[in-house]
Amino acid sequence: MRITNPHEQAVAAFRLEGDQLWLEGNWTVQQVDRLYQELIRTLRRYPRKFLAINFSHLQQMDSAGVIVVEALEAFCQQRGIRVSREAIPENIQHVFENFSARQITTSVASVQENWLERLGTVIYQVLYHDVVQFFTLVVDLIYFGVIDIFHRRAHRAGEFVRQALYIGVNAVPIIGTVAFLIGVVLALQSSEQLRQFGANLYIADLTAIAMVQEMGPLITAIMVAGRSGSAIASEIATMIVSEEVDALKTMGIQPLRYIVIPKLHAALFVLPFLTILADFFGILGGLMIGYLDLELSPYVFFNRMIQVLYIRDLATGYIKSLVFAYIIVLAGAFYGFRVKGGAEGVGRVTTMAVVAAIFFVIIADSILGLLFY
Repeated sequence: MRITNPHEQAVAAFRLEGDQLWLEGNWTVQQVDRLYQELIRTLRRYPRKFLAINFSHLQQMDSAGVIVVEALEAFCQQRGIRVSREAIPENIQHVFENFSARQITTSVASVQENWLERLGTVIYQVLYHDVVQFFTLVVDLIYFGVIDIFHRRAHRAGEFVRQALYIGVNAVPIIGTVAFLIGVVLALQSSEQLRQFGANLYIADLTAIAMVQEMGPLITAIMVAGRSGSAIASEIATMIVSEEVDALKTMGIQPLRYIVIPKLHAALFVLPFLTILADFFGILGGLMIGYLDLELSPYVFFNRMIQVLYIRDLATGYIKSLVFAYIIVLAGAFYGFRVKGGAEGVGRVTTMAVVAAIFFVIIADSILGLLFY
């Protein structure tokens, strides 16, 4: 791409070959304005994650050229592209040393900031930015989650059904399998101890209460956090990186209501059913061990289970599943909306969302367990 100027002897140009960007001619104030726009359009289609800017064919550069190069580097960093400078002639290096805004900013920061100021900056960022954003999102999810039950126009048609199928129906095989294996392991580890005291019958008590009150809701929430919580965070982060969220704001659409609330409604709807399914398969695993290892008939097992299970136990599991569903969507949305950078940033916030969701699910399970004990 070349741009000519009748008052200049040399021509400002660039060539993109592989991961090398060659700058040529005179990058001066008379030529770089239009050249920068062409560069940005070219790099929007650049598919790689590394770009080397080669200055060996560059003849002249002034402060305007320095500004364009640094703006180009900042644009690449926002898209997750690592940039390096190569083969800088001595005269061009002097221009960068004299006019680089980055070096001025770095030198001032290094002189003025010490460890105490950096610590204060981090504390301020956490308390007055991160915490405020988090609790604002908590309140918005609760408010719009209730309001949008009666106002469906803020959502895409059929979005609730699609999310319910993805979060709920598609997760049935993995949750059923894991819950069944948890029930088997739980009963198998307990059977030997119960057999020593002749308390084979109590395997039904142990399996049923443990699955309904604790293991069923917890295992379901952890599986959904890993499977759907990561998808929520990555979808939101990708939409931000690709500027789709900005497009929604331009059209006057609230991104939270359009993207997150249907997922929240679907998670709140399907997680109790997934929990009941996990309870069923977990108890089925305990029944299998009771029948094969403890010679306990299915009739005796279910009869005993009905005697020890109360409505309070079922309600505990149901309430936990609703709280866990809210936490999973909250974590995915919070980290998804905080993405920075390109594909690397999407992967980073996705990992953080899953870890945070599982962590807070376990914390909430402990608190609810103490409340309902």
